[in-house]
Amino acid sequence: MAHFSGADEVMLQAMLRQLFQSVKEKITGAPSLECAEEILLHLEETDENFHNYEFVKYLRQHICNTLGSMIEEEMEKWMSDQNQDEESGYDTVVQHVTKRTQESKEYKEMMHSLKNIMMVVVESMINKFEEDDVRSQESQKKIQKEKSNSYCTDNCSDSDSSFSQSYKFCQGKLQLILDQLDPGQPKEVRYEALQTLCSAPPSDVLNCENWTTLCEKLTMSLSDPDPVFSDRILKFYAQTFTLSPLHMTKEIYTSLAKYLKLYFLSKENHIPTLSTGIDVNNPTVICLLKKVRLLNEYQKEAPSSWIRHPEKYMEEIVENTLSLLSVKHDPSHLVSQKILDPIYFFALVDTKAVWFKKWMHAHYSRTAVLRLLEKKYKSLITTAVQQCVQYFELCEAMKADEILGHSKHCGNKQKTFYYSGQELQYIYFIHSLCLLGSLLIYTQGRRLFPIKLKNRKDLVSLTDLVVLFTQLIYYSPNCPKMTSAAHLDNYSPASMVTEVLQMLCDQKECAVECLYNSTVIEALLQPVHNLMKGTKTPPNCSETALILIADILARIASVEEGLTLLLYGENMNSSEEKSSTGAHIIAQFSKKLLDEDISIFSGSEMLPVVKGAFISVCRQIYGTCEGLQVLSPYSLHESIAKAWKKTSLQSERTPTPVKCSESVSSISQESQNIMAWEENLLDDLLNFAATPKGLLFLQRTGAINECVTFMFNRYAKNLQISRHKKSGYGALVTQVASTAAGSVVLKSSGFINALITELWTNLECARDDVRVTHPRSTPVDPIDRSCQKSFLGLVNLLPYPAVYELVGNRDLPNKAEYSLREVPTCVIDIIDRLMILNSEAKIRSLFNYEQSHIFGLRDFIIDGLSVERNHVLVRINFIGGPMERILPPRVLQKGDDPYPWPMFSSYPLPNCYLSEVTKNADLKQDNDLGKLLLRFKISDKQTEWIENCRKQFCKMMKAKPDIISGSALPELLEKFVLHLSESPAECYFPLVEYTAIDANVKNESLSSVQQLGIKMTVRYGKFLNLLKDSAENDLTLVLKHCERFLKQQQVPIKSSLLCLQGSYAGHDWFVSSLFMIMFGDKEKTFRFLQQFSRLLTSAFLWLPRLHISRYLPTDTIESGIHPIYFCSAHYIEMLLKVEVPLVFSAFHMSGFAPSQICLQWITQCFWNYLDWIEICHYIATCVLLGPDYQVYICIAIFKHLQQDILQHTQTQDLQVFLKEEALHGFRVSDYFEYMEILEHNYRPVVLRDMLNVQST
Repeated sequence: MAHFSGADEVMLQAMLRQLFQSVKEKITGAPSLECAEEILLHLEETDENFHNYEFVKYLRQHICNTLGSMIEEEMEKWMSDQNQDEESGYDTVVQHVTKRTQESKEYKEMMHSLKNIMMVVVESMINKFEEDDVRSQESQKKIQKEKSNSYCTDNCSDSDSSFSQSYKFCQGKLQLILDQLDPGQPKEVRYEALQTLCSAPPSDVLNCENWTTLCEKLTMSLSDPDPVFSDRILKFYAQTFTLSPLHMTKEIYTSLAKYLKLYFLSKENHIPTLSTGIDVNNPTVICLLKKVRLLNEYQKEAPSSWIRHPEKYMEEIVENTLSLLSVKHDPSHLVSQKILDPIYFFALVDTKAVWFKKWMHAHYSRTAVLRLLEKKYKSLITTAVQQCVQYFELCEAMKADEILGHSKHCGNKQKTFYYSGQELQYIYFIHSLCLLGSLLIYTQGRRLFPIKLKNRKDLVSLTDLVVLFTQLIYYSPNCPKMTSAAHLDNYSPASMVTEVLQMLCDQKECAVECLYNSTVIEALLQPVHNLMKGTKTPPNCSETALILIADILARIASVEEGLTLLLYGENMNSSEEKSSTGAHIIAQFSKKLLDEDISIFSGSEMLPVVKGAFISVCRQIYGTCEGLQVLSPYSLHESIAKAWKKTSLQSERTPTPVKCSESVSSISQESQNIMAWEENLLDDLLNFAATPKGLLFLQRTGAINECVTFMFNRYAKNLQISRHKKSGYGALVTQVASTAAGSVVLKSSGFINALITELWTNLECARDDVRVTHPRSTPVDPIDRSCQKSFLGLVNLLPYPAVYELVGNRDLPNKAEYSLREVPTCVIDIIDRLMILNSEAKIRSLFNYEQSHIFGLRDFIIDGLSVERNHVLVRINFIGGPMERILPPRVLQKGDDPYPWPMFSSYPLPNCYLSEVTKNADLKQDNDLGKLLLRFKISDKQTEWIENCRKQFCKMMKAKPDIISGSALPELLEKFVLHLSESPAECYFPLVEYTAIDANVKNESLSSVQQLGIKMTVRYGKFLNLLKDSAENDLTLVLKHCERFLKQQQVPIKSSLLCLQGSYAGHDWFVSSLFMIMFGDKEKTFRFLQQFSRLLTSAFLWLPRLHISRYLPTDTIESGIHPIYFCSAHYIEMLLKVEVPLVFSAFHMSGFAPSQICLQWITQCFWNYLDWIEICHYIATCVLLGPDYQVYICIAIFKHLQQDILQHTQTQDLQVFLKEEALHGFRVSDYFEYMEILEHNYRPVVLRDMLNVQST
C-alpha cells in the first residue's frame, strides 16, 4: 500500500474499464447476478483473449514479483525430496507447490494487499459513475415522460439482463398488465400487454407479488381462440422454462399441466377421436400440440436441475404430470369413436417416452414417480400393458398386409400431416412399450407387477409381459428387409421391441428376474422350433425377426446366469445334459443353417446374416468350457470350417471388376459381402481357442493359421474380438501359446515378432507418452515398469512347449558385432541380446544397459539387478519345495547390511540356501501303514480289496497324512497297482510284451534335456536322503527302458513340429519321482511302470505314456496336444469357474489362462512347487482314487491361493507369481474332504471324458 500512488490508481481504473468493455456483451446477457459471477469466474476458459487483457498481465506480474522466488524454491525442494526410483507426474508437483504456496505467509499478505488496492480503485469508479448518473438524469426525465405509457420497447431483447431493467418493472406495471390482459380489453391492448410481459426479464415478473394472479390469468388466456395470442403466452412460458429456477418454472409447468387436464376433461372442446384421426394442419390441433410439446420439452430438461432444489418442487411436477396422463374419457360403445386421451398427444410428440426414461434414471425422481404410480396412478401402467396386449392380438388375428399400416410410417421420410386412428394406436403402442421398458429395469418398477387387465381373467406377470414382447418380434409386421443390423434403428415393432429387450438384457438384476426363465427362452425359440420341424411359422417371422431373436439370445448367453439357463434349463444339475434345452436347439438350428439343410430361406440375401447371428449365439456358448462340453456332439467346428472353406473358394473366384462395366458396383458389393462372411466365419472358428478342448477342435479343422493371422490383424488395428466378448486378446493368445502347434502359428502370423519389437522399443527407447518432470536416476528395479507389460506378454507366449518349438535345436547367434539399429525379431534373439550377455559386443549394443541387463554376468555390485540375478541362479540350481530350499530375497533390505546373503557364482551352492529341517528329516516307516497292508490279503475278491484299500487311504489322509511316506509308500503303490493290472475291468490299455534287458538299452542315448533332468533328480534325491551316489546310472537305465517300452506303442508320424520328431521332448519328471519313491530301485521302478501303463491314470500322470501313441486318434497325434491339456486342463478351467469364480475372473482380467500354469505344474509333477511329501501324496492320491483327482487337486490349489491371486492381479504380475512362487502352505490332506465333494459332484462328467480320451 505504501507504494500505491494516484497514477497507479488511474492505471488500474483504465485496465478494469478495458476488461469490462471487452466482456460487456457476455455480462449483459446474463439472466441474473449469479450467472454474471459465473461468467467472470470462468472467463479464462471461454475468452481466448483473456491473457491479453492489461489487468490480467498486471496480476500475473504482481504474483510473479511477490511469490516467484518462493515457488521456485518449493519446486526444487520437492524434486530433491523424491526417491530416485519414483516418477512424479507434472500434476502432482503442481498440486503440491500450489498447496504450499496458498498456505504461506507471503500469499496471505499479497491477497490482503491486493484486496485493499482493489477496494480503493472500485470505490473511486463507483463514485465517478454516480456523478455521471446525476448529470444525465435531467436529460433522461424528458425521455421518461415520453415513454410513460410504454414500459419496454419492442426492440428489447427477450434475454435482456435484469441488471438494467429490474428497477423499471414494478408492482404497478404488473397490475396494469393484468388489467390489459382481461378478455374484455381490445385485441391490440392485450397484444401489447403480452409483448411487454414477454420482453421483461422472467425472474422480475415471477418475483412480483401479483405473480399468482398473473399465472391464473395466463392459464385462462391459453384457451383464447386467437392462435397468435396463445403462441405469445407459450413464448413467455418457454422463456420462463429456459431462464428461471425450478421453484418458478414449477408454477408455470403446474399451471400448464392443469390447464391441459381441464381442456381434455371439458366436453366443450372438440378433441379428435380415433376414427377421425389427427390432422396436424388443423389450427386447433396445432395449438394443442404446441402446448403438449412445450410441456414435454420441459419434462425432458427438468431432471438435469431439480436435484438442486427441495423435493416438494419435483414431486409437484411429477404429480401433475401423472395426473394429466391418467386422464381417461368415458368409454364409448365403439372403439373407433373413442375420444383421444392426453397420452396419445404425448406419444405423438415423444414417441419413445424419453421424458419417462430421464425421470427414471435418477434415484431422486425415480422414487417419487414409482411411489405415485403404485399409490394413485397405476392405471397409467395398466393402460400401457393393455395397449401392448391389444396390438399383439391385432397382429395375431390379422394378416400382415392388413396391419402393415400400423408401422408403414417407420421408414417413410415423406410423411403426410395426417395420422389415422391405426397409426395413432401404433404410436401409442410404441410409447407404451418404451415406457414399460424404462420401468422394468428398476426393482421397484418390477414390483408393480402383476397387473390386472380388463376382460382378462389372469393377472399379467413380468414373465407374461416379456413373452408378449418376444412374440411381437415375429408376429408383428416388419419394415423392408435390410442387409445390415446397423439399419435396424427404426420404428418397426420388431426393432422397437428388440431395443427394449436389449435394455433389459444389459441390466443383470433385471435380466435375471425377467428373462432368465424357461418360458421366455421357449418363446424366443418358438420360430426356430417351427422351422426345424417344418411346421407353420408366424406370418411375419422373416429373416430380420430371426436376426433380432439371435441378438437377444447372444446377450443372454454372454452372462453367466443366462448361459447356465441355456445349457441346463431350470432346476437342473450341471452334470446332466438334456437335448431339449436352449443351447441344443440353437446348435441344431445353426448346424442346419450352415449345412443348408433348411429350405425356407434358400437363396435369400439375408441368409448369411441369419447364419452369422445364430453362430454368434453358439460362439458365446462354445467359448466356455461348460458350453463346449454341451455342444461338442454337434461338431460345429467342422460345419463352420466347411462353410469357411466354401466361402474362401468363392472369394477367390469372384471376378475382378472391369472399368466402365455396369456390373462393377454389384460385383464389388458381392465381393464385400463374401469377404465379410469369410471374416465372420474365421472369427467364429477363432473363438474355439478360448478353451483347451476348443483349441484341439480348431487345430483339427486345419484353419488355425488363418484364424491366428486374422486375430493378429485385428490386434494390430486395435479392434475388439467380438461384440459380446468381455475379455481381450490375452486369454486367447495364452491358450494358443500353450501348445507347440499354436506357438508356431503365433510366430508365423507375426504376433511374437510384434511383441518382441514392442519390448525392445520400450527397453531401448522408452515410451513417448511418459511425461518427465525431472531426469530419472538409474533404476534399481530388475524390470522397469514401462517394460513390464511387454515382458508379461512374452511370458504368456513362452510355456515349455512353445520354448521348445521356438528355441529347440537352435544356436545363439553370438555375433562379433551388433549394430545399434539391429532389432531382435524372435525369441532366440531376445535371449542372445538380453539374457546371455557373454561378450562385450552384446553389452556395447545396448542403448540402456542398466535397464536392459537383467540376467547377464558382471562385477558384483549390490543393486537391484545383481540381487535379482542371485535369486534366479539359486532358484535354477537347486530343486525343492517351499520348506526344502531357502531362496534369497529379491529386494534390498533396510539397515547397515542391506543384503547379507552370499552371491552364488560357482559350485557348490552355499549351505545357507539349504533347509536344515528337510536335510535332517527322518523319513521312517509308520507301523500303521504296514498294518493296513497286512489287513488286506490277496484274495479272490480283488474288487472288494481295492475298494477297502481306497477307503483306508482316504481315512489316513484325513487323520494321519504323514504316515503315507517312507518305505511303506512304494509297497502300497506296488500292491495296489498290481491288483488293478490283474483286473480286466480296471485295465484301460492292453498288455504289451517287453523283453529287453539292460544290455539291450545300455548303448542308447538320451536327449540333453533328459540328461540334465537326471542330474537334477539325483541331486534332489541325495539332499532328501532317498538316493545314493550310484543312482544316476540306474535312473539313466530306467529312462532308456521306458523310451524303448513306449516306442513299441508309438506310431511314426511326419510333422514339422519338433515335439513330434522322436521321443518325448522334455524330461520325464513322473518317472524321476517314482524312482525316488522306490528309493532308487530300478527293477521295482520299471516293473511298476509296466503294470501302471495299463491303467487309465497313466495317461494323465505319466505324460510320455501317450506321446505319439497308437492309442490316440491320428488327428489328435498330429495336433501335438496332450490329453493333459485338452482334458484335464479343460475341466480345471470348467470347475474353477464354478468353484472359485473370483480366481477365474482374475485370470481373465490378467489375460492369462489357468490351463497354462496347470500344464506346467502337472508336467513337472509339482517339482519346485510342493515339498516332497506333498508330491508323494499327489501321486498316491491320483493312483489310488483315480485320474480325475488330478483336476480336483488343482482346484484345491487355486482355492488355497485365492487371496494371493487376487492381490497379484492388482499388482499386474500374476503370471510371474504363479510360475515362480512355490505353493506355500498347501497340503493335499488339508483339502481332502473338499476334493471328495468335488468328486461327488463332477466325477460322472470328468471321468467319462477321460475314459473317452482314445476317441476324442
